[in-house]
Amino acid sequence: MGLLVLLGVFMLAMLTGIPIAFALGIAAFAAALMEGLPELIVFQRMVSGMSGFTLLAIPFFVFAGELMMHGGIALRLVRFAETLVGQVRGGLGVVNVLSSMLFGGISGSAVADTSALGSVMIPMMREKGYPDDYSVNVTVTSSIAGIMIPPSHNMILYALAAGGGISIPALFLAGIVPGILMCVILALAAYVIAVREGYPSSKFPGWRLVLISAASALPGFMTAVVIIGGVLSGIFTVTESAAIGAIWALLVTLIIYRSLSWEAFRTSLTQSIRTTSLVMILVGAATAFAYFLALYQVPEKIMELMLSISDSKIMILLMVNIALLILGMFMDMAALILICTPIFLPVVREYGMDPVQFGMVLMMNLGLGLTTPPVGGCLFVGCAVAKVRIESVLKTIWPFYMAILVALLLTTYVPAISLTLPNLFL
Repeated sequence: MGLLVLLGVFMLAMLTGIPIAFALGIAAFAAALMEGLPELIVFQRMVSGMSGFTLLAIPFFVFAGELMMHGGIALRLVRFAETLVGQVRGGLGVVNVLSSMLFGGISGSAVADTSALGSVMIPMMREKGYPDDYSVNVTVTSSIAGIMIPPSHNMILYALAAGGGISIPALFLAGIVPGILMCVILALAAYVIAVREGYPSSKFPGWRLVLISAASALPGFMTAVVIIGGVLSGIFTVTESAAIGAIWALLVTLIIYRSLSWEAFRTSLTQSIRTTSLVMILVGAATAFAYFLALYQVPEKIMELMLSISDSKIMILLMVNIALLILGMFMDMAALILICTPIFLPVVREYGMDPVQFGMVLMMNLGLGLTTPPVGGCLFVGCAVAKVRIESVLKTIWPFYMAILVALLLTTYVPAISLTLPNLFL
C-alpha cells in the first residue's frame, strides 16, 4: 500500500504540473506519513543527498560550459569542423555531428550543445540549401554527445546515485568510445541521407586553412583536456579539476579569444546558478524518494518480474533498455538517473554487467529521451531555434533514432566498448 501511495502521489503531482523535484519531495512526505515515520526523516535524506563533496564539481562544470557556450568557442569549433569535412556530400550535416562531438567534450550538456551549435549550424545549413527538418534532426540527435563525452555532470549524478562506489574518472573514460561510436554512426546516417537527397557540398579549403582553424579552436578545446588530464593524472580531484577547468575557460574566452562581454559573463553566471540550484534541489528530493523505493524493495520486485518473463541475460538487458527508453520520453534526465540507478543497477549487476558499463547504457538511453516527445528538451530547443513545428521534424528523424539505437545495442552487449579505456588507464 505504501508503494502505491508513493507512486500515486508522484504521478498525480506530475499530472497537475508540479515541477518534478517538488513532486518527488511531496511523494516522499506522503510515504513517510503512510508509514508513520517522522517527517524529519525526509529532510535528513534530502540534506544527506545534497551534502556530498563530489557534487561541488557540478557548478564548476556547468559554469565552464556556459562560459564556452557564450564565449565564442562554438563558432570556432564549427569553423574547424567545416574546413576538415565540409567538402563531402552533405558536408554540413557531418560538420554538425563533428562539432557536437568536440563541443560535447566541453559543455557536458546536451541542451547546451543544441542551443549553442544549433544557433550557429541551423542558419548556416539553411543558407546552403539544406531543409530545416534535416538540420534540426542532425543537431538534436548529435547533441547527446554532450552527455557521453567527458566531462559530464550527469556521470557525477550517476556515481552519487550508485552509492558513491563508482570511480568518476572511470566513468569519464568509459564515455569516450561510446560517444565517438554514436557520433560516427550518426555522421554516416547524415551522409547517406545527404547523398540520397542530393544535398550540396563545399570545396576543400586546403590544409593551411584547416591548420589555422584548428589552432583557433585548440585553446577552447583544451578545457576538456585540462579537466580530464587533471583527474586521470591524479593531480586534481574531480572537484578541483572542475574548478581549474572553469578558470581556464574564463581565461581563454576573456584573454585569448577576447570574445566574452560583460553581458555574456553575467548570462553565464546566471544560467550556472539557475542550473545548479535546480540540480541540487532535484538531488535532494530524489534521494528521499529513492530511500522509500529501497524501503519497499522495488529493485527486488522488478527483478522478480523480469525473471518471471525470462531469465536470459540478453532479454533482461533488452527489457531494461526498453524501460529506460520509455521513462526517458516522459521524465527529466537528472531525475531519472537518481531514481533508476538504484532500481536497475542491482538487476544488471546480477547478470554480470559492470556498473561503469551500465552508466554508459543509462546515459545513452536517457539522452535519446531528450530528443523524443513529449518531454524532449533538446528536440524543443532545436525546433525553437529553427522556428519549425515538431511534427514536421518527427516525420524524418527516424533514421537518426535508428543510428543511436544501433550504438546503444553495441554499448549494451559489447562491454569492451565502454570498459577498454578505464581498464587500460586505471
